[in-house]
Amino acid sequence: MGNLFCLYQVDQSTVAIRETFGKFDEVLEPGCHCVPWIFGSQIAGQLTLRLQQLDVKCETKTKDNVFVNVVASIQYRALSEKASDAYYKLSNTRSQIQAYVFDVIRASVPKMNLDDAFEQKNEIAKAVEEELEKAMSAYGFEIVQTLIVDIEPDVHVKRAMNEINAAARMRVAANEKAEAEKILQIKRAEGEAESKYLSGMGIARQRQAIVDGLRDSVLGFSVNVPGTTAKDVMDMVLVTQYFDTMKEIGASSKSSAVFIPHGPGAVKDVASQIRDGLLQGNATS
Repeated sequence: MGNLFCLYQVDQSTVAIRETFGKFDEVLEPGCHCVPWIFGSQIAGQLTLRLQQLDVKCETKTKDNVFVNVVASIQYRALSEKASDAYYKLSNTRSQIQAYVFDVIRASVPKMNLDDAFEQKNEIAKAVEEELEKAMSAYGFEIVQTLIVDIEPDVHVKRAMNEINAAARMRVAANEKAEAEKILQIKRAEGEAESKYLSGMGIARQRQAIVDGLRDSVLGFSVNVPGTTAKDVMDMVLVTQYFDTMKEIGASSKSSAVFIPHGPGAVKDVASQIRDGLLQGNATS
């Protein structure tokens, strides 16, 4: 019906190219237009003004000879004021953009090492965008945004990179573990040293207390019992200690078998041995 009355509808975000006898006439904006086909006018085609996206995957190699696949996303659109250039000058817009992307990426990435390529994604995207903007503006297209969405090295390279990272982390973990064990050993040694020091202090105080107690006992016994000597008092103390020791050995259920001489003469032998040891120590001093 529209063709019968020479009417043509152009949708929103779209422009139509009208020709008269095969020659470009004008660009039709969205709306309803009269196209008198009986006078040689016709619609050559339509051109969308919507934002379009093209994903380009380019294989190249880095400066350290690692092959990578670089994925770039190009967002572009046709300019309504240059719709005739966008329609007539390019036969395949997507292929043209892809060629420019390949050219820029394969000129930029080989100058970088693999790690630098990951770090300088924005610089690669900026270089691609500048080159596309300069080239495609002459054909009636605007480059809105260029993104490097992925840099994917070979699977063997990725595995090697992961192993290097894992080895580095294991080395750090081993160092931290060794440092922790070192600290534990140092603290354990310090604790043992402090324990032995305090144990020695306790033994020294115990012996001092025993000596002080024996001295007080000897002095007190000598005062209260006239005629006794210090030797008599010490013999009596030794006998008392001897029987206390025998009592403790007999009362303990977990003690091992101990063979010691027992009898009145045994106490005398013990006393004489202690006395001889003290005399020899004094003589040496």
